[in-house]
Amino acid sequence: MNRKLWSAITGLCGALAFILWALPSVAQNPPVKEKAPLYIYVAEWQIPRAHWGEMSQDSAANKAILDKALADGTIVGYGNDETLVHQIDGATHDNWWSSMSMAGLIKVLDQFYDSPGSTSSALATATKHWDLVLVSRYYGSHSGSWKTAYTEVSTYQLKADAPGDAVDLLSANLVAPLLEKELGEGTILSYSIDTQAIHTDTPGGFAIVYTTSRPDGIDKVNAAVGEALKSQPLSGPAFLSMVDFGAHRDYLSRGEGTLK
Repeated sequence: MNRKLWSAITGLCGALAFILWALPSVAQNPPVKEKAPLYIYVAEWQIPRAHWGEMSQDSAANKAILDKALADGTIVGYGNDETLVHQIDGATHDNWWSSMSMAGLIKVLDQFYDSPGSTSSALATATKHWDLVLVSRYYGSHSGSWKTAYTEVSTYQLKADAPGDAVDLLSANLVAPLLEKELGEGTILSYSIDTQAIHTDTPGGFAIVYTTSRPDGIDKVNAAVGEALKSQPLSGPAFLSMVDFGAHRDYLSRGEGTLK
């Protein structure tokens, strides 16, 4: 997955496109049912540029722990990313793993704390570090590994008066059906719609995340959303009625990963 997690639609066209999805009454694709919760642990790092090259060594050192956890079913995926569109004081790198339980996340985390690799020379240079624990009930993926793939994350904040089931409503009827179609056509490798399982930020936030193996996958997703926009003209007001667009942010990264 994602995974990483919280990375997205780049450019004004992409940002506007994800806003303008339809209400259930005008949705083109059938609704997607929620799945068993998928938990994702994301470690975000701000590494000085002089040490960026060392992060690949750190990821290689972690592989033994993650491969074992994947093989025994403790986790269902893992990966790492480097940021492509940098922000002032933002993360430059991340690593992540996903599990069908919080216990699975924590089991792997405990192993890293007990491992010398958790204090590697690259991570020791970090000027900032923070973690996220996310949960998704709308997600999909193809099994396998990738070496160079692009992950986009669009984050949003619900308005204070949004319905209590707003994320479910938007996910099941608008976002997940479109991304399921792109997944089925091979445009994307994985997607998820994430909220925080442990609220280290203001509650009410959610992220739309997808990974594609080629840069043109981003164009294909944007084109698909553009087509949905043309056929679903009520989608913009519907989305904006629930979302505070002023809090919207996009992130783009490149990395490698494995999904079971």
